[in-house]
Amino acid sequence: MALYRSCGALISSPALAPSKTPISTIHLQRFPTISSKPIFKNTTAKPLRATKTPQKYAYPDPIPQFAESETQKFRAELSRKLLKDKETFGDDLHSVIDVCSQIFSEFLLKEYGGPGTLLVEPFTDMLVALKEKELPGAPLAARASLLWAQSYLDQDWEIWNSKSPH
Repeated sequence: MALYRSCGALISSPALAPSKTPISTIHLQRFPTISSKPIFKNTTAKPLRATKTPQKYAYPDPIPQFAESETQKFRAELSRKLLKDKETFGDDLHSVIDVCSQIFSEFLLKEYGGPGTLLVEPFTDMLVALKEKELPGAPLAARASLLWAQSYLDQDWEIWNSKSPH
């Protein structure tokens, strides 16, 4: 069996001469076939193997003291924001704030474990609950709640945990 080098490719065949076509990007091995056309096989591909199982990040458990403090802050900021649209909410402003604050508090107590764990569900739950109770301004209140949480919740979590002793 003769071995030939052609443009860096290793060609192994007793009957075939080196290819005249330059192959510069991949190495190919030429196999003789029964038909007159040769079959080429890419010999540089290696099977993918997992070297390590990826470690999953475990988010911290919710912190009840943070949930309580953050809910108070949320309630105050949401009140201030929604007071600007007093005509939309009328006499139901406090009821709207109570519903949103209750749902936000439950989320913080049960599910929020720091940055990366803010979900959209509590805010859609706010929208649904406000509509079910036929309270005015449901979309406005839910949106204001979500925007506040996106802007401040993860940041407040980081500050809270940087102050707590480890």
